[in-house]
Amino acid sequence: MAALRRVVVTPPNFDAAALDYLRAHGCEPVLPEKPEAQFTPEEWPALLAGADGWIIGPAPHVTRDLVAALPACRVFARRGVGYERLDTNAIAEAGRVAAIATGGNDASVADAAVGLMLAVGRRMREQQNAMLSGDWSIRVSTDLYRMTVGIIGMGRSGRALAQRLRGFESKLLAVTPRPDLAWGETAGVAFTDLAALLRESDYVSIHAPLTPATRRLIGAAELAAMKPGAILINTARGGLVDDRALLETLRSGHLGGAGLDVFEGESDPALKPIAQELLALPNVVATPHSAASTRQGLARTNMIIARAVVAVLDGTQPPEGCVIADGRRSL
Repeated sequence: MAALRRVVVTPPNFDAAALDYLRAHGCEPVLPEKPEAQFTPEEWPALLAGADGWIIGPAPHVTRDLVAALPACRVFARRGVGYERLDTNAIAEAGRVAAIATGGNDASVADAAVGLMLAVGRRMREQQNAMLSGDWSIRVSTDLYRMTVGIIGMGRSGRALAQRLRGFESKLLAVTPRPDLAWGETAGVAFTDLAALLRESDYVSIHAPLTPATRRLIGAAELAAMKPGAILINTARGGLVDDRALLETLRSGHLGGAGLDVFEGESDPALKPIAQELLALPNVVATPHSAASTRQGLARTNMIIARAVVAVLDGTQPPEGCVIADGRRSL
């Protein structure tokens, strides 16, 4: 009988169905006794010693040194789609595979983006807080219906958002490195450049990956270029927006508000006070990087990444789009 493949599973909320899938396909899932975020970098090699695969949550940085310290680990699999904390070059150069859970959470993120648009535009936080203090006066708010929405990034979540906004009869603008003109015509999306999108949009929603090229894509100049009263939504990654510049722009009254699921302070403790100041503003509605964390979205991503890990260990084809670095081809 073949030995079970040891797969360490560190993300929170990894459900029984995905664990059962691993067990049914010759894997022994190992769950640590403490949360992923409580591990120090020095603790990972001992926990992962001898592991054939690692299913990774949002906390760890998979560095070149860590890859080298785990010679048995054949697949580094991120439960989610962001992989800026994985050194994919090091993984590929070592002959291993890096994978993500493509297609699992785009619907959840798109739903959250719409929710933030409605919450900020309709001033729900402001109105409820006023009511709690006894002030039931009406505060005039902003529609999403037939407004112009600019979408930065047309991956799965950007496309899912566009699909949902058609029900609001929104005018849709998009910026993406490789526009699919045929899809855009069918979906009612007009591709443009960033300057035009910022100038014309009533809502701007960010759905781009965080890379060296996109870091602080939206800074002070871009915020100043937005339409007065416009609303910024970020459900993608902290680091795409210069949070200090956003704070200053919101305080100036130039923008109508912001809906934020992600902050620069998540990965840079020095910027955590800026996040706290943003949270204190009455026209900011925020969530703690939870846009993808619905019960249904987590179940989808858990199963997709479990299937990807099994496929890599079996030498078969993982689900489409899940492999982002494959060093097996160079060996």
